[in-house]
Amino acid sequence: MSMMKDLYKNEVAPALQKKFGYKNPMMIPKMDKIVVNIGAGEAKDNAKVIDAIIADLTTITGQKAVATVAKKSVANFKLRAGMKIGARVTLRGERMYEFMDRLFHIALPRVRDFKGINPNAFDGRGNYSLGLKEQLIFPEIVYDQVDKIRGMNIAFVTTAKTDEEARAFLELMGAPFAKE
Repeated sequence: MSMMKDLYKNEVAPALQKKFGYKNPMMIPKMDKIVVNIGAGEAKDNAKVIDAIIADLTTITGQKAVATVAKKSVANFKLRAGMKIGARVTLRGERMYEFMDRLFHIALPRVRDFKGINPNAFDGRGNYSLGLKEQLIFPEIVYDQVDKIRGMNIAFVTTAKTDEEARAFLELMGAPFAKE
């Protein structure tokens, strides 16, 4: 069992139950999934870009990435429905906790001038989204093999009902929120 799962079971869940007064242990928020997404508009002109993105995401998350396609055609962007324009990975279970641990304790502290992640990026339903400007903060990525620096979106989907519960949960799990 991973360190993050032990942390949840032994420290986070009891602390949340005490703070919010949950009567049933099933009411305690937990992680549902983490979705890591990289969108690349330049992929419509160069098909090799998608392969590079999928390779990067697979290296970072330890799980094979899936190419994402455009749902609609947009003439102004020279985009047709069905074109590959990005890649994503949905992490659950053990891999999700392992990725979360590496993100909070290894990758984010490597960001230049890092003061913490934005505490206001919750969606109102207990989910948190985080944007990164470059994939190089992950130690798995070899700088010399990167063709282009790309950002990514990371969405933390929790079972929390409110943003307040989700924030308390993520803080206890080790999320480095910026001090307001």
